[in-house]
Amino acid sequence: MDNAEHRDAVMKELKKTLAHDRTKVSVSDFSALGLVEMTRKRTRESLAHILCEPCPSCSGKGQIKTARTVCYEIMRELAREARQFNPREFRILASQMVVDLFLEEESQHLAALGDAIGKTVALQVESGYAQEQYDIILM
Repeated sequence: MDNAEHRDAVMKELKKTLAHDRTKVSVSDFSALGLVEMTRKRTRESLAHILCEPCPSCSGKGQIKTARTVCYEIMRELAREARQFNPREFRILASQMVVDLFLEEESQHLAALGDAIGKTVALQVESGYAQEQYDIILM
């Protein structure tokens, strides 16, 4: 943008729009390359903090996915697999925590997914599996 009036109009509109943002925002003017630098204060927890929990094996130095995150991951993969293949049923092999969550809190979502794909979805606890591990068996 070579015209200074155009740059000023863009900056004015950007600042007017950002005035509605509840979070602190800092905007610098156009650079020599024609870019505007903007910083915005983070107000929520990081995505990794929401989707993961401290690893029990290494005393929290690493992170593993929560059982709920793994459940949603499995449901997305089931929907993808159902579009690609046509098995009689799907069998999910997962840790006890993941299977328990499916049976307790996510049973309606799993049943709705089974109805949507028109296949039976069976759950099986695999004792040697870590919380993040799972397999989907096509039968």
